[in-house]
Amino acid sequence: MPDLSLELAVNGRVAGIDEAGRGPWAGPVVAAALVFQPYVPTTLLQKIDDSKKLRPTVRAFLFEQLQEHADIGIGIASVAEIDNLNILEATMVAMQRALFKIGNTPDFVLVDGNKLPDLPCPARAIIRGDGLSLTIAAASIVAKVTRDNLMIALAAQHPGYGWERNMGYGTAEHREALDVLGPSTVHRSNFAPVARAANLLK
Repeated sequence: MPDLSLELAVNGRVAGIDEAGRGPWAGPVVAAALVFQPYVPTTLLQKIDDSKKLRPTVRAFLFEQLQEHADIGIGIASVAEIDNLNILEATMVAMQRALFKIGNTPDFVLVDGNKLPDLPCPARAIIRGDGLSLTIAAASIVAKVTRDNLMIALAAQHPGYGWERNMGYGTAEHREALDVLGPSTVHRSNFAPVARAANLLK
């Protein structure tokens, strides 16, 4: 379980940053930056974990609780930016935007992964950080729930791909729909399955 050891090793206000949506074939990539407020109930901290390990209902509950006990910034990189920059660089842009949305720059930032975006303060990349740092884990929950909600909204605008269930990931349902319907305007054109489906329809 993640804890606050990494945060307590740093003097000052520490933010955690994580993203959701690097792997899907469609939709934006979303990053969240999060700083816990001075008082957070222990009962809330004990429930926080890597978002991938939590049931959707638990994620949704924690998402709402975190709005009350943390300063949060959301950064989004669009499909056009993913196509133009590549997914890694677009993710770095989303992380930068998320941190800027917090408002006051923190003293230090813990970032999930092995690469740091260009940030206005000291930072450390932590591989599998969402399983080690409570702040990163909380950011992972916010990023995941925010992106899932965006994909559910996009599913209503682009029916047939099953995004309300697969969130744009490459499931069998999504692949079959892509072959029949072709890519939508919010598919990532540089991703191989999307490019393949576009070529099939030419």
